[in-house]
Amino acid sequence: MESGHEPKGHGRALRPLLSLGIRALLAATITAPLACAGKDTRVSWPDLRERYFVGFLKRNPVTATYLGGDGYSAELADVSASLPDVSKRGRAEEIAFYRSIFADLEKIDAATLSPDDAIDREVVKAQIRFMLHLLVDLRYDQRSLDTYVVAPFRGVDWQIQQMSELQGGGRGTAEEWNRVTRRVLAVPAFLLAVQATLREGIQAGNVPDHRMVRYDGIDTAQGHADYFAKTLPDQAAGLLKRQTWGSDVVRRLHDAGRDAAKAFRDLGSFLEEAYRPSAGVDRYACGEAEYDWRLRNNLRLAPHLTAASLFEDAQTKVGESQDLLIAVAKEVGARRKLRLDWANRGASLRSVRAVMDDLSRDYPKSDEEMFRVYRRKAMDLVEYARRHGMFDLPTEYRLEIVETPPMLEGTLEAAYYPAPAFKPSGIGRFYLTASHGDVGVLKDNNVHAVADLCAHEGFPGHDWQYQFMRQRVRSIGKVRWLTPGAVEDSSSMWEDSMSAEGWALYAEQLVGEPQPEAPGGFYEPEERLYQLKWQTLRDARVRLDTGLHTGRMSFDDAVAYYLDNVEFLPDACAGDGKDPVKTAACNAARRAIYRYSKWPTQAITYHLGKRDILDLRDELRRRLGGRFSLRDFHERFLSAGTIPSGYFRDRLISESTKP
Repeated sequence: MESGHEPKGHGRALRPLLSLGIRALLAATITAPLACAGKDTRVSWPDLRERYFVGFLKRNPVTATYLGGDGYSAELADVSASLPDVSKRGRAEEIAFYRSIFADLEKIDAATLSPDDAIDREVVKAQIRFMLHLLVDLRYDQRSLDTYVVAPFRGVDWQIQQMSELQGGGRGTAEEWNRVTRRVLAVPAFLLAVQATLREGIQAGNVPDHRMVRYDGIDTAQGHADYFAKTLPDQAAGLLKRQTWGSDVVRRLHDAGRDAAKAFRDLGSFLEEAYRPSAGVDRYACGEAEYDWRLRNNLRLAPHLTAASLFEDAQTKVGESQDLLIAVAKEVGARRKLRLDWANRGASLRSVRAVMDDLSRDYPKSDEEMFRVYRRKAMDLVEYARRHGMFDLPTEYRLEIVETPPMLEGTLEAAYYPAPAFKPSGIGRFYLTASHGDVGVLKDNNVHAVADLCAHEGFPGHDWQYQFMRQRVRSIGKVRWLTPGAVEDSSSMWEDSMSAEGWALYAEQLVGEPQPEAPGGFYEPEERLYQLKWQTLRDARVRLDTGLHTGRMSFDDAVAYYLDNVEFLPDACAGDGKDPVKTAACNAARRAIYRYSKWPTQAITYHLGKRDILDLRDELRRRLGGRFSLRDFHERFLSAGTIPSGYFRDRLISESTKP
């Protein structure tokens, strides 16, 4: 079992520092420049919003690619040929930009704005507060190793995902491939600037957790090198084999990729040497004051919802979900004629595990078969929704389930990345991590476990949510699409996660709700068992995340809690490694806790986001009675974009209940 120092002392030491830092940030970087600022009619909200949106994307080129910024404005076309400026000068310029926008925001009279514009103004203020906090107070750029390492791959991978389809087959125009090549050419200078910034952090004692150095840095450096040296040129050759100019692109990518690969290998060597003195030191806990600030600013939660209250409440929620799990496991066990002990809670949870172990025998025998099972189940969900009129679905529905890239396997078991919001090309991708022959992983992906994950990542979860919003991209406030800090790593604000992950977890429950011709919903009892297991996990995440980041749990405490309350295999990490099921459970627990340790507040957004959707749905049902329409509710909720419902709850209720 991986060792981890008890973080309580570290967390407590951070609390007064961060409390002071947050107060100083709000006073020094935001309110001071505004002391003499009044409302100024010369500051136009549409102009300011545009300046912020385009300026943000220029300074965050990987996010610009993710959103398809070049489809929004020709001004952003060359941004996708670049990487972030992480130099001292670049950082200072970015800070000045955010301060300038914030100062002008305060000059706008909110009373003159439409309800949607007033919401967007508040969204921008929260985003800028977070970015200034990240860059000025926390100086997180000095330790955001995972953000830096994955940026070149993500930028290029999203570029290729969005490329134009070519006549006769293949993908990507000459100009699109030219931008890819220019981005690859930028990798060596980018990684040298990264090293300089990380050295600043080392000198200041502001360094990443040792696990991040190892798992996201050293262990992935060669994988990134291989991608740029071989995988990318080979991919280009396959996509351009019918183009007369394709061989020239491949040659230039090969040359650029060789230099990028060397830069990644050099980065790996640098990390090995530079962080040797801090090896084994836990530095993941953000501290209680910081966590509570993020709950209010980033997730828009009410003041009474704190890390402490969420930590305590989560244990009750976990118990309630486990009760449901036990009830369904009894039914499934009886159906499969299993002789099990349900005499007390401990015995019942062990029996739940026994039922799941029995179900895991129905597993795909290869990755090829596993992907077939997922693709078939994903489309079964679409047809189910059509039959029951749950959504206004387009006649054609595309969902691409692809293998997780090697560089992301250490963090992801499955994930979804949407098509670019502002470009017509590209489709969303449901990433599924291959087993590579690991029987334990194949058993985890048995035929009964597939439906719930498909509902979450595919339909009606992430894929449908983003396809719906993409069709209405111009009616959703553009600032609501932004992902401050990063799209998905330790620098992220996670503002979008309350809506996105809350919706996906809600989708899991939604397809299991009774329908006129399907009283049990979409799931068979065996599938519902897994839906409830993952519901239990999302409840447990609230306790795990708040515990890890406030010093209430050590890393190893969290792994043990996960195994006890989610996997029901408390000894999974204590064996000799010969049992594939226990090994898979142990690895899954460690991987999950590592993810939570570096992404503060993300793990809680599933449960809290779903809770907010259900509360809103119940409130509208109560007010509207027989006039309530589930389809209308879904469309109104999704049309608000991926911002926390705390911004738009009152407006949605008001609009929905108009006579």
